[in-house]
Amino acid sequence: MTVDAAAVPRRPVSQRRLERWRVEGSYAGGGSRLIGYVIDTIIITTSFTIGTAVLEYVVSRVTPVELDLNDDAPWIAGTALGVWSFVYFAYSLATTGRTIGKAIVGTRVYRKDGSDLGAGRAVVRVLATSLSFVLFGLGLLFILIRKDRRALHDLIAGTCEVYWWRRRT
Repeated sequence: MTVDAAAVPRRPVSQRRLERWRVEGSYAGGGSRLIGYVIDTIIITTSFTIGTAVLEYVVSRVTPVELDLNDDAPWIAGTALGVWSFVYFAYSLATTGRTIGKAIVGTRVYRKDGSDLGAGRAVVRVLATSLSFVLFGLGLLFILIRKDRRALHDLIAGTCEVYWWRRRT
């Protein structure tokens, strides 16, 4: 019986994880992060628009009410969009460390020490991202100024965003 050498790990998992962090851990630049964010925004707005259209259709078929969230209750639609955005970012970051947009541009979010993000830090990072925007985008300028390219929300949450591609062995 022969065993494929690639199937047998050469080092303990903890050492391989540390090696991967060092090799793949270069900090993500502003351009990549912006493109990933734009992709995520398109995904969020498109899925929300489709979801509200389906909801409005189902409500109009099941009840005698003709529902139009944008015209009848724009504050409900705005609040629902905010909640959907929060859930999209927080859940994606907590479970995989990246969103669809981040995956497309090849970035991932870790804790500052290189460990996985976790749910608590993901929530803090998403909430703190709002602060980076509210301050007239000044929190985002840190990406251009700091060597580690950590924005204000990264500093608050203790996270960093790095380029993350699986290296070939």
